[in-house]
Amino acid sequence: MRTTMPVTEISHPLFARFYTWFSQVLDRRGLAGQREALLAGLSGRVIEVGAGNGLNFGHYPPSVTGVLAVEPEPLLRAAAHRAARAAPARIEVAGGLAERLPAADEGFDAAVVTFVLCSLPDPGAGLREIRRVLAPGGRLRFLEHVRAGSPGWARAQDLLDATVWPRLTGGCHTGRDSVAAIEAAGFTVETLDRFVFACGARNPISFCVRGVARR
Repeated sequence: MRTTMPVTEISHPLFARFYTWFSQVLDRRGLAGQREALLAGLSGRVIEVGAGNGLNFGHYPPSVTGVLAVEPEPLLRAAAHRAARAAPARIEVAGGLAERLPAADEGFDAAVVTFVLCSLPDPGAGLREIRRVLAPGGRLRFLEHVRAGSPGWARAQDLLDATVWPRLTGGCHTGRDSVAAIEAAGFTVETLDRFVFACGARNPISFCVRGVARR
């Protein structure tokens, strides 16, 4: 009988190289402060879904006892392994998809997603899986770019998302309503901060949210 091995990787090598450079540029221009605010006060066991190149790792507080960092893209995962070696927290980096996390039910006190929900083929499935691995009352910390509030920018996002943007950026969508998706997956949003991160000039990915949702 033939069995199919589960998919644990999604390869986007060109985008991974661009993202590694661009994310560092954004951190130097102020995004590192948003990461710091996102992770402040975390404690216990944490799962980070879509860890990318590991730029969150240096911001985990000492109260975090361990982090399982899941990243499906091989080049980004290799960068995350390097970042984990220099991080103050104990971090295990693993391959895996948001829709099929390599973790048992209710095993984590908190989950973290940073610019991840925009790229998932099925954000609802990924969020339900995150909810599965969180302990009752566990928190989801999220930092995402989202749909713009102004009609003009929202139309620009729709145009990009229907044409070239997802193909160039590893499946990213500029105009998703990730807060609504979080609530639809069964989470209760407790805090929400909307902000514009222009990085020189306002653009379709400038519209961001940072928040906490409870399982």
